[in-house]
Amino acid sequence: MAPLTTSRTLRIAAGSVLVAVVVLSLKFVAYQMTGSLALYSDALESIINVVAALAALIALRIAARPADDNHPYGHSKAEYFSAVAEGVLIVLAAFTILREALPAIQNPGARAAPLDGLLVNGLASVINGVWATFLLREGRSIGSPALLADGRHVMSDVVTSVGVLAGVLLARFTGWHVLDPLLAALVAVNILWSGWHLVRESVGGLMDGADPDTTARLRRIMSQHADGALEMHDLRTRQAGQVTFVEFHLVVPGDMTVSRSHVICDVLEEAIRAEMPGAQVTIHVEPPEKAKHHGVVVV
Repeated sequence: MAPLTTSRTLRIAAGSVLVAVVVLSLKFVAYQMTGSLALYSDALESIINVVAALAALIALRIAARPADDNHPYGHSKAEYFSAVAEGVLIVLAAFTILREALPAIQNPGARAAPLDGLLVNGLASVINGVWATFLLREGRSIGSPALLADGRHVMSDVVTSVGVLAGVLLARFTGWHVLDPLLAALVAVNILWSGWHLVRESVGGLMDGADPDTTARLRRIMSQHADGALEMHDLRTRQAGQVTFVEFHLVVPGDMTVSRSHVICDVLEEAIRAEMPGAQVTIHVEPPEKAKHHGVVVV
């Protein structure tokens, strides 16, 4: 991973901590002003945002460390631990909200919910929405699981916050007080769902799960930049944070010199890195009798 990319990723992660603290403060002010259980659940999720942002920052600092004797493939998988931890925290927050909401659903009571408190919560949601959009865009551009996980979590927070605000307003003007704890419970269910998806994706990264889109892109690159080779097979890829590891076998004519086959390997590596910056490519060159007649056939 290039130093510039590392530095930018760390700055964004530090920005996430600052934004999460600001949003948390605004949401707790809104809860204190309204006494709304639904807004309390919204504020509680923001505590998770702060902890998750700190975890992502720590994980990204670890992931930026260069390879060493104990970690010859680098430390980039540390980002997945951050995403898993965030998913677990989301689930814990959801159960905490449900613990408060379920008794209130059985015995709903009137809550003040003044409009100025709702406006404060709305301001927090706007800040979150802008930052979530930025995180998702940068996470995809850089290829950072930690930033993407943070962006998805913050965006889910925005969606639930909008629903909570709409419901609290409806409860205020209709007198249906049960809507307040009911919305809190719905927020908890939504948080559980997003936490489950986040943990599943992160565990897939830790288990070196294959990405069909990445495989298709590599097959296309191979077919376009392997002039002189006969076949590529046994393609394997894995993602470790922002680094993509690529391995495959390259079949060349039996009379081809080592120098010529090396040139083909260099061209393929450059083509792969052009589309997947920072990719680590390992190519095993084989004679024609090793061809398996599947994979990417050049001739």
